[in-house]
Amino acid sequence: MRVGLTGGIASGKSTVSAMLAELGAVVIDADLLAREVVARGTPGLAAVVEEFGDSVLTPEGDLDRPAMGAIVFADAGARTRLEAIIHPLVHRRGAEFEAEAPADAVVVHDIPLLAEGGRAGSFDAVVVVDVPTEVQVERMVRDRGWSRDEAESRIAAQATREQRLAIATHVIDNTGSLEDLRGRVEQVYAALRDAA
Repeated sequence: MRVGLTGGIASGKSTVSAMLAELGAVVIDADLLAREVVARGTPGLAAVVEEFGDSVLTPEGDLDRPAMGAIVFADAGARTRLEAIIHPLVHRRGAEFEAEAPADAVVVHDIPLLAEGGRAGSFDAVVVVDVPTEVQVERMVRDRGWSRDEAESRIAAQATREQRLAIATHVIDNTGSLEDLRGRVEQVYAALRDAA
């Protein structure tokens, strides 16, 4: 059973991903893979530097994530060029991990930009972690120390809430307590196991 897991920034997707792993799912985290494929010395990092220049490197030779973020969140064309480098590498690495999973596993691909990437149809099910936009903003301001403008600009750079909900097989509302969330995750995981 191949499952896509997504949700907007500050929706609680990472928490849901961790809960699914605790329940027995094999979780493949696209964010971790995205870091891996542009680690120092990789062909991925070399391609990013070729496209954007040395200004996206730290003095130690690693990708300077804040500098890269400042470029791509201010310029949709730059973001598209970066994604064209990183997404195929992440997809290939994720496929390698999936091939190693047991045949009867629920394999969850944790993909923040699933709605944007147009790959929802390649999964047996899509789980969307959902909160209202205002909750996303409140969490980023409170938990990450961002300004309201920074939070709203990150949200605007992603698919809309409606676009994510349109691809959902299962929706996990994350506006309640952690225990509420755990109960919803357990219900969805049971449904995924049954469908597998």
